[in-house]
Amino acid sequence: MERKPLTAEQKALQVNLDARMFGTFAEIGAGQEVARHFFQVGGAAGTIAKTMSAYDMTFSDEIYGKAGRYVSYERLVSMLEHEYTLLIQRLSARRGEKTNFFVFADTVAARNFKGTNECHGWLGVRFQREPLAPPNDILLHVRMLDRSNVLQQQALGIIGVNLLHGACFCEDIAKDFVPSLLDDLSAERIEVDMLELHGPIFAGIDIRMMSLQLVQHELTNAVMFAPAAKVLQPSEVLHNRAVLVERGSFRPITNVNLDMLDCAKTAFRRDLVEKSKDPVVLAEITLNNLMSTGTVDISDFLARVDTISALGLNVLISDYPQFYTLMEYFRRYTKEQIGVVVGVNTLLQIFNEKHYVNLEGGILEALGRMFRHDVKAYVYPMARNAFDAYLKNTDGPIDHQAVLDRELINADNLPVQQGIGSLYSYLLNQGSIVPMSGCNKDLLNTLSRDVLSRIASGDTSWQTQVPAPAAEIIKRRGLMGYRAP
Repeated sequence: MERKPLTAEQKALQVNLDARMFGTFAEIGAGQEVARHFFQVGGAAGTIAKTMSAYDMTFSDEIYGKAGRYVSYERLVSMLEHEYTLLIQRLSARRGEKTNFFVFADTVAARNFKGTNECHGWLGVRFQREPLAPPNDILLHVRMLDRSNVLQQQALGIIGVNLLHGACFCEDIAKDFVPSLLDDLSAERIEVDMLELHGPIFAGIDIRMMSLQLVQHELTNAVMFAPAAKVLQPSEVLHNRAVLVERGSFRPITNVNLDMLDCAKTAFRRDLVEKSKDPVVLAEITLNNLMSTGTVDISDFLARVDTISALGLNVLISDYPQFYTLMEYFRRYTKEQIGVVVGVNTLLQIFNEKHYVNLEGGILEALGRMFRHDVKAYVYPMARNAFDAYLKNTDGPIDHQAVLDRELINADNLPVQQGIGSLYSYLLNQGSIVPMSGCNKDLLNTLSRDVLSRIASGDTSWQTQVPAPAAEIIKRRGLMGYRAP
């Protein structure tokens, strides 16, 4: 059945009228906007055991323990643990056999008086679905996008109600919980860029699938995963760090993908101003790429993430089709250098004017936004025969009359057509476009689509073109259409 969205008031009243629900609200920052909804709709005495708001740092530390940062994942978890323990200690004996206990908590930094701070917060709920059952946790990180403090408080109150209601009443959490977070809201007001689930009712739910839904339903533009199926909070990972990112389909990840990253890391570290910190290295897949068949194939999505993670790489899933928008995303979190790993064919698409017809400034605006603030594109070469084949099918900015007399085609001898040749030469000469050297020439003719075809055909030669840990997962789990020889 199709899900019918409810307003925040309708949801709060449904919770209040359920005699099983009883719990605590603990909110720090942006007022007590979530609890306010439950008081205003009526019937709160049957739902709320306690509300509190320990704004003062000394009071907060005395209750929840000292914290390095007050708006943090760690502070949220300590709030949930402390309040839930008190709830069980004080009320379980009297009403535990007939009550689903819950604790809602948030720690938030809404817009300050000067409007100079990062407006974000952590929200979480610890809850039972049955009396005496072990608790479950849902944790969120949000960014508040409204321009006034009052509007941010309102948005926070609504998403808090949505979170608690979804935890208590959502029947199909894997399908319906994420879209329900935007009920009575819009993506222009709030962003949810991280979601965590813990507890017995979530057994069998892959958190990465749930995180992908955040992008699909436009609650955020990007989500990030670490190996071992761990979800990462982007601002925590990217904060003041240099970033090196390779965009690809990774279907499957091949040895040439790794060679591209290895060559780029060597060049990127050479160019780094702050050499004492290792850069964040990411393999990025766009939502458009995942939806190449029209819809997202969840098994295909997880197969790509698992094979990349097997190599110890972090994965970024984004809905940024253009590179300049991806660079602006990274600039939210870091002022350090950014490197983009691309092949010759991708570089030509970056310089293809047809991708920027919706920009008022066209390609000049797009490239200006992409390469400003110390962004460099590290370009992996292409074998001459592969480039000749590419020329027959490309509508990119190529001078087809140019004479090519080199074995490898790279950024420094790429025959860019005259119309944008001066712009290209400028970026090349100032170091924004960097030709990579030291690459493994034996890998240059590897194409992911050919490797994928061999995986499905039972031709074992594909195993020499895919990193061993990824190949082992593909064979053991039968991923990507694998057929045994």
